[in-house]
Amino acid sequence: MKYIVVLGDGMADFAIKELGNKTPLQVANKPYIDKLAKKSTLGIVKTIPDGMKAGSDVANLAVLGYNPKTCYSGRSPLEAVSIGIDLKDTDVTLRANLVTLSDEEKFEDKTMIDYSSGEITTEESTELIKYLQRYINNDMLTLYSGISYRHCLVINNGKTGAILTPPHDFTGKKIEDRMPKGTNCNIYCDLIKKSYELLKNHPINLKRIQQGKSPANALWFWGEGTKPSMQKFYDRYGIKGGMISAVDLLKGIAKLADMHLYEVDGATGNYDTNFKGKADACVNALLNDGLDYVYIHMEAPDECGHHGDIKHKIYSIEQIDSVVVKTVCEELENAKVDYTMLIAPDHPTPIATMTHDPTPVPFMIYRSNEQVIGKDSYDEVSCKETGLFISSGEELTKLLLKKQ
Repeated sequence: MKYIVVLGDGMADFAIKELGNKTPLQVANKPYIDKLAKKSTLGIVKTIPDGMKAGSDVANLAVLGYNPKTCYSGRSPLEAVSIGIDLKDTDVTLRANLVTLSDEEKFEDKTMIDYSSGEITTEESTELIKYLQRYINNDMLTLYSGISYRHCLVINNGKTGAILTPPHDFTGKKIEDRMPKGTNCNIYCDLIKKSYELLKNHPINLKRIQQGKSPANALWFWGEGTKPSMQKFYDRYGIKGGMISAVDLLKGIAKLADMHLYEVDGATGNYDTNFKGKADACVNALLNDGLDYVYIHMEAPDECGHHGDIKHKIYSIEQIDSVVVKTVCEELENAKVDYTMLIAPDHPTPIATMTHDPTPVPFMIYRSNEQVIGKDSYDEVSCKETGLFISSGEELTKLLLKKQ
């Protein structure tokens, strides 16, 4: 038996007035998924444990079958592992976004215009981070370059306890009440202000402004954490696992879980990603590389939710259906291989709020060799109507793998 998790990050939503009080999952044209739904087990799963924030870090750990309460130490350490940072037990890490702030003279009056600097290219951001490193890096602080707008700050012999707000949680709002507070807040606030002065007139940003793009004119820190420790996926579940994702967070989780990591050309983490490449990588992993389990992570619906982009959130769901799910299922069926597929989001990223929500999410499990009576559609309403509620990602993984 082969196992596939099709993870549409942030795919779940609430009813939207412009969609006739339906969700993107309800209105999206997804004939292949809905065909499978008729023969699948559907329900609702709680991916965010009580007391924890609704982050993609916590939620994806849960869907992978881990208990975030015991293995989660912060988001940024997972991303640090992904980009090859060798963390010490005494290090504290922070995600460092390259963001776009407005240009008011008084710094606290500025607004968070864009948490991703218009999805700045990795080539541009790498040059900007190298420039900042000259002024920031010292015996205590080290700034590392990542992918697109996602970078990392490491504090040597650091302490946790900062109160940090993710920039995607307050797009279009003033930064005054969201500036860092608590432990090391003076350091982080000074770095944000310093980065703005260094970047606002950088040639890359002046060119981006001329091109009508958002300038990457400041760093913003969040996701504080320390070196994590995770059980290997094989030791936990007795099967060989692989990860397909465009984002550092999931790559870091895969490395810590000792899962095989697949890089896909053209994988962007947004709706323009290479959906077909991800599907083909999954098929290759299962049929040629001897893996038993593949987690296909697609960031696109989440990014669209953060931008309030209904059109492309629906488009992303339709691409997951027509390209990813259809390709993987048909290739495995042609190879006469039995498989089980879980389709789920990690958390909702509602268009209305443009940020993550801890509401339990809809899931469906299709087994090629064991068809059941399901529902006509996979969506939030249909899954809730079944009355099946799974209390954690660990329990969902046990159901997926048929483990007691």
